[in-house]
Amino acid sequence: MANRKLGRTTDIRLSMLKTLTTDLIMYGKITTTEARAKEVKKIADSIIALAVKEKDNFEMVDVKVIKAKLDSKGNKITELAKSKNGKEYLKVVKEEITESRQKDMPTRLNARRKIMTKINKVKDEKGNNIDLPSKLFNEIAPKYVDRVGGYTRIIKCEPRRGDNAPMAVLMLV
Repeated sequence: MANRKLGRTTDIRLSMLKTLTTDLIMYGKITTTEARAKEVKKIADSIIALAVKEKDNFEMVDVKVIKAKLDSKGNKITELAKSKNGKEYLKVVKEEITESRQKDMPTRLNARRKIMTKINKVKDEKGNNIDLPSKLFNEIAPKYVDRVGGYTRIIKCEPRRGDNAPMAVLMLV
């Protein structure tokens, strides 16, 4: 399958397509040139199809987690302790909790890794990581369970000012 070159070297082209795909999944809609939109549509449809196929392929497991005990204000609770040489220091009080978490089955884990090769890691305004593969599995895939392909739509719009390039809006259906 021959892909469009889009007037870029291979590494820059792949990086650009990865960024556009990430933005499409994150925001649900992007405006770009027609040729780029057609390329991103292929990538986005393939990873959404993968997410739809594997969305329910997980099991719930109980995990023991050791956390710092917190007071009512959300601060860690500390206690005074003595070291071997007689010096005193503050030690954080720990508590053991059992949490129920999702554990991916092997095929879903493989799908998650394939998706991660096609999109970028993203952070929000506060610097926290956003888990886009989870967003795909938990938010986007359930919308498309009854649909077979065609998860994105290209709508042509007026040419770009300056170079008159044909523009298009690519959006999740």
